[in-house]
Amino acid sequence: MNIHKKIKRQIEINPILLYMKGSPKEPSCGFSAQAVQALSSCGKRFAYIDVLENPDIRKALPEYANWPTFPQLWISGELIGGCNIILELLHNGELQKLIDKVEEQ
Repeated sequence: MNIHKKIKRQIEINPILLYMKGSPKEPSCGFSAQAVQALSSCGKRFAYIDVLENPDIRKALPEYANWPTFPQLWISGELIGGCNIILELLHNGELQKLIDKVEEQ
């Protein structure tokens, strides 16, 4: 499977997906740690992909998503953004609304 198809499939099968450095229990960068905290505060399980353990995804995802940095949050197949956007959405209440909509689908 080519890498873009693999990424597309991961996004399709995981309603809430965080591409990050490290894991939720052991983030490898501060931005990933903040993103995990924000998502965890919304009370819904999410999938993650450690881009440090998947160099092919780490290289291809910025091109696929047209987003250069990690973490990257995808909800219902849509790129939400990186750490700053995730935190902004958390603080204005929109992240919880996006997360809650996933249950409705």
